[in-house]
Amino acid sequence: MFAKKIGITDTTLRDAQQSLIATRMKTSEMIPVAEMIDEVGFHSVEMWGGATFDSCIRFLDEDPWERIRVLKKYIKKTKFQMLLRGQNLVGYHHYPDDVVREFIKRAVGNGIDIFRVFDALNDTRNMEVAAETIKSEGAHLQLAISYTISPVHSIETYVKIAGDLVSMGADSLCIKDMAGLLTPTQAFRLVKGIKENYDIPLQVHTHCTSGMGTMTYLKAVEAGADIIDTAISPFATGTSQPATESMVTVLKETNYDTGLDLGLLSKIAKYFKKIRNNYKDAMFDSLIVDANVLLYQIPGGMYSNLVSQLKGLGVIDKIEEVLEEIPRVRKDLGYPPLVTPISQIVGTQATLNVISGERYKIIPNEVRDYVRGLYGKPPAPIDSEIKRKAIGDKEPINCRPADLLKPGLKHAKSIIGDFATQPEDILTYALFPDTAKDFLLRKYTRKNLVDIGLENTEEDGVYPV
Repeated sequence: MFAKKIGITDTTLRDAQQSLIATRMKTSEMIPVAEMIDEVGFHSVEMWGGATFDSCIRFLDEDPWERIRVLKKYIKKTKFQMLLRGQNLVGYHHYPDDVVREFIKRAVGNGIDIFRVFDALNDTRNMEVAAETIKSEGAHLQLAISYTISPVHSIETYVKIAGDLVSMGADSLCIKDMAGLLTPTQAFRLVKGIKENYDIPLQVHTHCTSGMGTMTYLKAVEAGADIIDTAISPFATGTSQPATESMVTVLKETNYDTGLDLGLLSKIAKYFKKIRNNYKDAMFDSLIVDANVLLYQIPGGMYSNLVSQLKGLGVIDKIEEVLEEIPRVRKDLGYPPLVTPISQIVGTQATLNVISGERYKIIPNEVRDYVRGLYGKPPAPIDSEIKRKAIGDKEPINCRPADLLKPGLKHAKSIIGDFATQPEDILTYALFPDTAKDFLLRKYTRKNLVDIGLENTEEDGVYPV
């Protein structure tokens, strides 16, 4: 058997911290170890996208665009990668095409090299504009399959989707297993099926929520996967990715050696162990293998959010009923993959069904929009009775959902343009108008204070390597 070097994408700065500490890691906590990360030889560093944008402006009081620029000063050799939710970008609903195009252009201009683009429903129409723009901007287009299990999903289904993504001009593909449902056996079959049909680099992404992650990666590599996603051990396992050090060690004894230096990884892990201590209370539940993901097919992050939501409502005793209701709602809605924003939609409806005492007595607007087709085409038909309750006699739309949206940049500029000091500020407002107003006011007030020497700019909680 010939030797094949396997690439590693490090997720510590994005998905790992999103999965374990609700995306609260500060840029200042990343800087001291950034140059060391650059020396490892990772295929890429996933450091942006997903929930990082929202978290920066909502909770951290940071400019997400500045994070790219700052880290680029320290990580100069390793490619920057981001997760893009197709037409949803980094938000929770579809944005107009002009906003999508401008966002990608600015992301490339600020330093993003690889875009992993997915759609929660695997509806390729919701990926088209993003894909076209990424290609035209000269960046690497990685199109992802949102993996789930249901009576209407099969290996053949996913191989067909892979073919559709290849035809869209993908430079590489990714199997995105956001809930940790991909078993080692299915990983082998799926990777082999894709690689036998398409000559294209294939990356595999999974979570350790169910406890299968490391085994799933090994079988995926044996079947022909080229790259896997891992996280430095202090931010690995649980609802995060398998540990980098573990996978490097496992593969070193095979024909798939990564070539990464365990000594250097150990030094990076030592640093992040200190950072993790800042968030140890938040990580407790996230580090436990969660069997619920196998019973109810829900991502670990969705489970923790449900617990928090039910506690807030004072009905945490209803958690088992809600968990049992989620698969029923998912079936009613055509077996959508449970990934942002669909996971939130299904979870909210299941919660309302339980606490109201009557199924679909209360239907949120997001569910009505989903049934209307405004999020895309479901994998299977929606239950006719649920459809009637949600939208009455109206027929779902047949067009690409974003075709119904008016351009958004001109409006955003008219509202925030005089206040913005960089083009990216207009995009920040277009994506999160309510949050962005407060954030930009704080940002530029703080900048003015710094300029005249009245603001303390020292950062807390940063440790030397």
